[in-house]
Amino acid sequence: MSSITIKRALLSVSDKTGIIELGQSLAARGVELVSTGGTAKALRDAGLEVRDISDLTGFPEMMDGRVKTLHPVVHGGLLAVREDAGHMASAGDHAIGMIDLVVVNLYPFAQTVAKGADRDEIIENIDIGGPSMVRSAAKNHAYVAIVTDPADYDVVAKGETTLEDRRRFAAKAYALTAQYDAAIASWFAFADQGERFPATLPLVFKRGEELRYGENPHQSAALYLPAGPAAAGIAQAQQLQGKELSYNNYNDADAALELVSEFRDGPPTVVIVKHANPCGVATADTLADAYKAALACDSVSAFGGIIALNRPLDAETAKAITEIFTEVVVAPGASDEAKAIFAAKKNLRLLICDALPDPARPGLMLKTIAGGALVQSRDNGIITRADLKVVTKREPTAQELADCLFAWTVAKHVKSNAIVYAKDGSTAGVGAGQMNRLESARIAAWKAKDAADKAGWATPRTIGSAVASDAFFPFADGLLAAVEAGATAVIQPGGSIRDEEVIAAADEAGLAMVFTGMRHFRH
Repeated sequence: MSSITIKRALLSVSDKTGIIELGQSLAARGVELVSTGGTAKALRDAGLEVRDISDLTGFPEMMDGRVKTLHPVVHGGLLAVREDAGHMASAGDHAIGMIDLVVVNLYPFAQTVAKGADRDEIIENIDIGGPSMVRSAAKNHAYVAIVTDPADYDVVAKGETTLEDRRRFAAKAYALTAQYDAAIASWFAFADQGERFPATLPLVFKRGEELRYGENPHQSAALYLPAGPAAAGIAQAQQLQGKELSYNNYNDADAALELVSEFRDGPPTVVIVKHANPCGVATADTLADAYKAALACDSVSAFGGIIALNRPLDAETAKAITEIFTEVVVAPGASDEAKAIFAAKKNLRLLICDALPDPARPGLMLKTIAGGALVQSRDNGIITRADLKVVTKREPTAQELADCLFAWTVAKHVKSNAIVYAKDGSTAGVGAGQMNRLESARIAAWKAKDAADKAGWATPRTIGSAVASDAFFPFADGLLAAVEAGATAVIQPGGSIRDEEVIAAADEAGLAMVFTGMRHFRH
């Protein structure tokens, strides 16, 4: 059937927003209103005539309202196929009247969990009758309209529905119950049972916005957000200006934000990312100085890059950033002066995060593969000075240790094989994504020399630097390349069968080397 006139509506909502106005519109069109508990009271208080669900079913609500709509009179009125003579005969035999519209929203389960409620309260907020009515009405959408979103109240307030309306409502309804059940299953699996990898992974995401295209113009793309509570991240950032973000913009901005968040409690820090790899990272007394130092590491790659800051954007830094083409800037705030400076660059996107993510937060990472998905815990491992093991004859100086830890933090966010040279709180050269560690070490050193040539420095910043390797050196050749580049200290996980060979090479070169015992592959 196409258009159906609403003669009876069942209203049962947890969130009462807009329900009075809907009830008034339906009543004005002669629709019989049937309702439950608090919804019925709210409608009556507004002066509307309402029939209690218990009057419809001939059975009282019981068990503190747990049992009220789970009744054949309700579900028969929802599921009966109007054009099936047998269905209608059964309805007549059992005095089951048809229900043309159901308006339901569910107990606030996710919100109850989010507020830190105890287990008993959480369990009590698992809705049973609501999802049952939603599913019954949605299945029989050829005849019944199921409205679960207050945004759709205006559509049904006119007292009739089209088949197109009902099909759209049904799709939204099943998406809602899928989301609701996933939230419950997720809570049971992770919070209640403490499972790391449950037998079924209940993840639900809601589409945020469709993007212009994916990594390439022939690919389509969209941004999806967690249906429930989520840690603040790039997906929740507020865009203050600039054209729409692309798939690659989101991916690169996320990489930049995750890295700068490692320094959220440190001095002013700037991260410049290109194609998901940091090309320059620096800390300084001011954001402007940190930006200049980060840019100097690789000014060529920084063109068209993504910048993340661990402090609110100020005018001096904003002015410096606008001197070259930049795609996106991410910061935990911005001054009015900085916003005004950026306003002159209409295509430059400025994203504001309420807070920087916690790098130590738990969570799962998911990567799709052909025929399935890989799931792992986040790489939230953090190394401190106390965790380091000196393995060479020479111990690192305090400055070398600081540079080692800085380089190690950056290397964690560089595609493997990763080599990062750092000196005085700034990257000197970054080697990313090579098929062997030796080439990464050489590329990073070459980038440092190129940066020195462009800046007019007498020597590259790898001279006297610390070098970090995201995984162990399988041979001494990568370490010797670092020696050739001028590094004086090394930080690496250790664990190779040739560790002794590598340590001996470090000792012979007079290097100080520390082991972390932790690897940071990023593929």
